[in-house]
Amino acid sequence: MPATGGRRGRRDNGLVAAAYTAVGDIDPRIGEHLLDVLAADGIAAYLQPSTDQHPITRTTSLPARPTDRLFVDKDHVGTARDYVRQVNPEPDRSDPAVEAAMVPAPDREPDKTETDPEPDDRAAREQIAWEEIVAGFDLKIDPADAPWPKSEEVTLGEPRPLPVLDPPTDAPPRRRRTDREEPSLLDALDTFGMGLPDEPTDDEGYTPPPPPPLPRISKAAALGIAAIGFGLLLFIWPGLLPLAGDTVLLLAFGSIVAGFVTLIWRLRPGDDEDDDEFDDGARI
Repeated sequence: MPATGGRRGRRDNGLVAAAYTAVGDIDPRIGEHLLDVLAADGIAAYLQPSTDQHPITRTTSLPARPTDRLFVDKDHVGTARDYVRQVNPEPDRSDPAVEAAMVPAPDREPDKTETDPEPDDRAAREQIAWEEIVAGFDLKIDPADAPWPKSEEVTLGEPRPLPVLDPPTDAPPRRRRTDREEPSLLDALDTFGMGLPDEPTDDEGYTPPPPPPLPRISKAAALGIAAIGFGLLLFIWPGLLPLAGDTVLLLAFGSIVAGFVTLIWRLRPGDDEDDDEFDDGARI
């Protein structure tokens, strides 16, 4: 008995082939018997419900009379067709797929340019459109001609006159008084005296004295700073003096220490009053 396939009602006879070819459509009532006959001859075949697919919308439709399409081994197409003629002497040629299956396969593949003229038609249309563009490149257009149709022409009417203003009179224009009155004591009661002018004081004529001059650096402080700078210079550039390296480093270290000690020694000593633990407050 033929095994039942799982691909949309496909039924085979238990044999497998490398390639299959459609032979024709047969009645489903004799399809099972035909599969058994082909299996007895060692020909792989299977049946599948016939369906038609629209070439544009790609929708699938079933024929008016249910049929099964027979696919057999490509190497045994002639034998299978003989069996189909015996069980179905007059195949339905209204179906293009059945009619194509009854026609022997050609030795070579047909040329796509002979069967599908669509690419040539598309190329011809593109060539015609390109020639029209090239022909209209040097075409002179009258600037007076409007590019829109005449039905869209709009005629503008006369502009509306602007309203006429009355002539100015000789009467002088009224001006708002902007002079502010002097605030009185009653006004000061409302604002707590914020708007009253300030009374003159004796401090308005005070001129602060000029600031004292900057203190001058003493010679000892300048010498200490110079010693520190000379020591740092020897640390950065030991070849400045024609002496041994250890001697130069020792001299630089001593110069920095001497300058530091000089600056500390130049600090002003505090008074005896600074040592008092208690503060008596401000003094007049």
